[in-house]
Amino acid sequence: MKILVGMSGGIDSSAAALLLQQAGHEVIGATMSLYNPNNPISSNMSGSACFGPSEKHTIEEAKAVCEKLKIPLHILDCSAQYEKFVLDNFTNEYKEGRTPNPCVLCNSYIKFGALLDEARKKQIDFDYYATGHYVKIVEINNRLALAMADDAKKDQSYFLYRLRQDQLSNIIFPLGEMTKSQSRELGMKHGFFGSEKKESQDFYSGDYVELINWPDKVGQIFSSSGKLLGSHNGYWNYTIGQRKGLGISADRPLYVLSLDSSTNTVVVGYEEETYTHTLIAHSPSWMAIERLNEPIEVIAKIRSTSKGARAIIRMEKEGRVKVSFVEKQQAITSGQSVVFYNEQKIILGGAIIA
Repeated sequence: MKILVGMSGGIDSSAAALLLQQAGHEVIGATMSLYNPNNPISSNMSGSACFGPSEKHTIEEAKAVCEKLKIPLHILDCSAQYEKFVLDNFTNEYKEGRTPNPCVLCNSYIKFGALLDEARKKQIDFDYYATGHYVKIVEINNRLALAMADDAKKDQSYFLYRLRQDQLSNIIFPLGEMTKSQSRELGMKHGFFGSEKKESQDFYSGDYVELINWPDKVGQIFSSSGKLLGSHNGYWNYTIGQRKGLGISADRPLYVLSLDSSTNTVVVGYEEETYTHTLIAHSPSWMAIERLNEPIEVIAKIRSTSKGARAIIRMEKEGRVKVSFVEKQQAITSGQSVVFYNEQKIILGGAIIA
């Protein structure tokens, strides 16, 4: 088969391309170009990120790996789509007092969307598309779904829960049954990189607040009981659950409980106040099931690093999902994603926390 592989020059994509080639497939490399130096936010940027001046180095690394594999590499310009679906969305969500997860949208709209659209526009001939994500594709209920990777510490299924059936039908994940150390060893053995090779990048090379680009605006910080505790320079400088940098003295550590964009206020409280039993989520995306017809028990993850917690999910009005946890969860954050798994670690679906 002809397989297009998303190449970053990193450990994982290099290992994925090599494994597919060793399996006898015709491998074609593709690297996204996302950085727009003419974008106003591009000034004074440094460091390594998906959107940043280091992109030239990333492309050179991808070229070097493809040369060793003796496969072609296509550079696909997805910068306009990245700015619209990832950067602009991130800015808009923060302005509303929410904390989005840019990697979820990037995977859905860019890595498994815009990149393939651009490849087809260039008339690149391929049968399947592959990446170096640590996740597995399974069949369940006559549908395709994602299951957690064997390497639980590197599992990336949480970030891919919004992939559609038509996208899943055209994807291969060669690293689902491998560990990160195995991928690194494989790349080093074939001379793709040395032992000093670093991990993957962030979505943006710069301070997140720079994306909002708002001047300071003095607001007030209240306790959960309504007591005025202090002031701040803009609610967008805070996130739910934040403990450090509040600038308030108290008998015990304080945490950010909520943000109000309409009044530019921040509400804080003690650690026990950051826990709650329920959440409401919108824009559900179903994977192992076609729709949620009745309440079911799931393992729900409210952030990629959480182990997941038992919960009951049920549909509410306006297509929203109510998630009721057996045990209280800390710092449930508006804008983040909640992803639902079954006992077999297969994704049933997920939604965005409202």
